[in-house]
Amino acid sequence: MTVDLATILPVNFHPQSKLWIYQSNRTFTMGELFKIEDLLENFINTWKSHGAPVKGFATALYGQFIILMADESFTTVGGCSTDSSVHVIKEIEKMTGVQMFNRELLAFWVKDTVQTIPMAQVAYALENGILHKDTLYFNNLVANKAEMETKWMQPISESWLGKKYMK
Repeated sequence: MTVDLATILPVNFHPQSKLWIYQSNRTFTMGELFKIEDLLENFINTWKSHGAPVKGFATALYGQFIILMADESFTTVGGCSTDSSVHVIKEIEKMTGVQMFNRELLAFWVKDTVQTIPMAQVAYALENGILHKDTLYFNNLVANKAEMETKWMQPISESWLGKKYMK
C-alpha cells in the first residue's frame, strides 16, 4: 500500500516549496533510519540561507528515499544552503554505505514494495512483464511540493519512461 503524501508533507508549506528527492540504492535498516531521522531533524533545525533560518522539512519515505523541502515563500534557498543539504546526504551515504546520487537506478512500486532497476534494464523489464504500463514509477525529478503530491508516483505510461519505451 502506498502512503498518502498529504498526510506526510507539511500542510503549512507553499505548494511551490522547493523539493529534493534522494533515492538510496537499497532499503535502510531500522537502526539506520533512526540515525537518519535524527540527522535530518538536526539539519532542518539549523538550516540557514544567507544567515536567515530556512523553513525546511525532511523525512525518509519507504525506507529508501530522503525528502528535503524548503518553503521559499519565507527564505530563498541559495547555493551555499543547497550545498549544506547535499553535505547531509553525503553524510548519510558515509554513515550507511549506500549510494544516494545514482540517477541511473530507477525505482518502482512492485508487489507492495520499492524495487530498483538500472535504467539500462527498463526496456527488458517491460518486454518481459516484470514492469507494466500501470506499474508506479517514482519520478524523483519533481521539483516542488505540488508536483510531489501529484507526479512523484505515477504509472510508467504517464511518465517520461512511457514516452521513451511505449511508443
